[in-house]
Amino acid sequence: MDTENRPVLTGLIALVGVAVVIGLLGGLAIMVGVKATGIGDDSAASDEPSSSATFRLPKPSETSTETTPEETAGTTPGTEPSSEAPAAGISLSAAQQSVSPMQQIDLTGTYQGGEGAILQVQRMENGAWSDFPVTMSVSGGTFATYVQTSRTGPNQFRVVDTDSDVVSNEVTVTVG
Repeated sequence: MDTENRPVLTGLIALVGVAVVIGLLGGLAIMVGVKATGIGDDSAASDEPSSSATFRLPKPSETSTETTPEETAGTTPGTEPSSEAPAAGISLSAAQQSVSPMQQIDLTGTYQGGEGAILQVQRMENGAWSDFPVTMSVSGGTFATYVQTSRTGPNQFRVVDTDSDVVSNEVTVTVG
């Protein structure tokens, strides 16, 4: 075959050859990297401490820094705290009084003097406050977020400043 008379075909064959070599080298590099890190190794998926997993997160444990509602609100479970927040307190309100399961519940409020604070949403569960998986920050003295829940019946929510443990008033939204 006369390659001098067909330069386009020659260039195309050379390009395909280079692509195959680069692909083989890239695949080999990926295989070596996977083997070195242990990704995809069946033993890495076990819970045994002798496992050779490279990327392992520690299991969560209880901390002693958690506070009870009695420590933060000065009330016992089942009693209503004062809805009058001090000048530097957090005032919380819910836009909806009742919603369907998994319908959006808009929570808004003010926190004068709390600029930049991170607020943790909490829900009353079995007589104790539990963190709801929602946080928000205070900007301009105000905050807003929403939550969704499928737990039917009255749901009590509040927010807590994660740094100072200042607690808002409670709001109740009926789901169902």
